Amino acid sequence: MNPYLEIVIRSIGAFALMMMITRTLGKATIAQMTYHDFVAAITLGGITANFAFNLKVNVWHLLVALVTFSGVAFILLVFVLKSRTFRRWISGQPAVLVQDGKILEHNMKKLRMTLDSLNQELREKNIFNIEEVEYAVLELNGKVSALLKKEYLPVTRKDLGLKGHKQEFPTELIMDGNVVEDNLKYGDVSLAWLMSQLEKRRLSIEEVSYAVKGTNGQFYCDLYQDGVSDPIDEV
Repeated sequence: MNPYLEIVIRSIGAFALMMMITRTLGKATIAQMTYHDFVAAITLGGITANFAFNLKVNVWHLLVALVTFSGVAFILLVFVLKSRTFRRWISGQPAVLVQDGKILEHNMKKLRMTLDSLNQELREKNIFNIEEVEYAVLELNGKVSALLKKEYLPVTRKDLGLKGHKQEFPTELIMDGNVVEDNLKYGDVSLAWLMSQLEKRRLSIEEVSYAVKGTNGQFYCDLYQDGVSDPIDEV
């Protein structure tokens, strides 16, 4: 077989295998990426890369290695879900960085985390003054969670004694100029209601790039022709 054609076939096969493995391990694994997830991802990535273009290695040997590591990662995931002790050992546990408004330098030193990194994580949460923080915790996925001191917490409707209306999950009705039929079925929205909203705005489905029924029940749509005279096209 032509080596270039073989590389193409093996690359497509490697991509398909990784898609199946990823779906088997689940979305939570991808989002959280704990210690064993990180190790599994690197190892599986290396094996898959060799499967795609390393023509000197036997395909079946690579498949066995790929299936073995995938099985190990899946078994670890099962144990992690069933045992809290095992979960703490294999995935680690959250670490407190700020307690009662005081930075725990000892914990940060053990984690090899600098004050610059802590401040960056806080700024990403729109916290620019560390004195506003009551508690800060380094989570298993490497992100920092922060609890503000009482005087810096935002005021809620409950604090003001106001009752809020029940909110709904947003329902996407049109995407890329096409009606999302499944959302009409499961989102308790009729096609007649959608068409009535478009008629009020003198629009057709083909003119709409995106339309959604928001959490407050209001209809929002974005057109292909935005009417912006000087759009910013830098990416």
